[in-house]
Amino acid sequence: MKITVAGTGYVGLSLAVLLSQKNDVVAIDVIEDKVKKINSRISPIKDREIELYLKTKPLSLKATTDPKTAYEDSDFVIISTPTNYDSEKNFFDTSHVEEVLELGSKFNKKATYVIKSTIPVGYTEKIRNAYPDLKIIFSPEFLRESKSLYDNLYPSRIIIGSSTTDEGLIKRGEMFAALLKEGAIKADIPILYMNPTEAEAVKLFSNTYLALRVAYFNELDTYAELKGLNSKSIINGVCLDPRIGTHYNNPSFGYGGYCLPKDTKQLRANFKDVPENLISAIVESNRTRKDFIASEVLKKAGFDGKNGSSITIGIYRLTMKSNSDNFRQSSIQGVMKRIRAQGANIVIYEPTINSKEYLGNNVENDFDAFIQKSNVIVANRLEKPLFPYLDKVYSRDIFNRD
Repeated sequence: MKITVAGTGYVGLSLAVLLSQKNDVVAIDVIEDKVKKINSRISPIKDREIELYLKTKPLSLKATTDPKTAYEDSDFVIISTPTNYDSEKNFFDTSHVEEVLELGSKFNKKATYVIKSTIPVGYTEKIRNAYPDLKIIFSPEFLRESKSLYDNLYPSRIIIGSSTTDEGLIKRGEMFAALLKEGAIKADIPILYMNPTEAEAVKLFSNTYLALRVAYFNELDTYAELKGLNSKSIINGVCLDPRIGTHYNNPSFGYGGYCLPKDTKQLRANFKDVPENLISAIVESNRTRKDFIASEVLKKAGFDGKNGSSITIGIYRLTMKSNSDNFRQSSIQGVMKRIRAQGANIVIYEPTINSKEYLGNNVENDFDAFIQKSNVIVANRLEKPLFPYLDKVYSRDIFNRD
């Protein structure tokens, strides 16, 4: 079976690798460098399993920038293009999804188009009306960055948003679920079939619940810090309740990354005509947490409201979390912007940045020089190089993980 995967971020590339174990897969991307790396069996993203599979497994996988080569004769086209949140429109920007559907209309009307990109609730039904000659279903992904292939090999569940009445779409959805299951290692995988609108809601509500947990433990930590309490003791005591558990409980500077910030805002926008308090509170809590962290960092640095120009705050890594190479919407960047707004100087230590400047801030990739320049070092997650300098470090990484 020929499968096309549009977009080679962590969602698209992990699916391309998974499915190319048993099928002929063509990955298409507009970035030539990513295409060259994939064809050379080099992963353009940081994911240990993807790197291993590309180097050691006999995969039927090639990449291209040419739409005709990619889409022609495919049985399934998986759409995993970016859908960034537009804060002015309060809506996901789905233009890249529609670009793929436009090309599909031109090159291949027989394929089934599976949207993996995160989209607003109700989008699939709307886009089916716009492209009545295409077979379109929605299947949400539940992947962690840096563990995306692992989460496809051992999925928590497979959700197929096809139809409950259209036999053709139901059959196509079953075929796609079978492909995902065939590529997985995990044997007993729950598979749920539903309408696409319900599947879209599953995705947004899942991520918003994860954001809720992050926000909850961050607010617990804020309370403990201001009241002079031991946050770790409180969290350990709370989480020994098996109904609560120990996952997603390590305090941070706020939830970040590609999914949670935009998905929570999109879900809040979908509640426009529905009474709610909690969803908005989750979004606001993340903003409040960054305000609090920035205030505490400046307090540690001795900021008095006037002496910002004499203070240099070191930002240790911009990545969203440990073992990630992704800066997108990382919470530490929000903290950094708040600190700079108070007039303090910023110096960033981020080895993956080659330039001397990032967003108008100095970048220092000599670690020793970075330490010397910094009055206070801000680290969302502690790493071994910082341990000798903990007197300078501000972090809320209690459990040294995640």
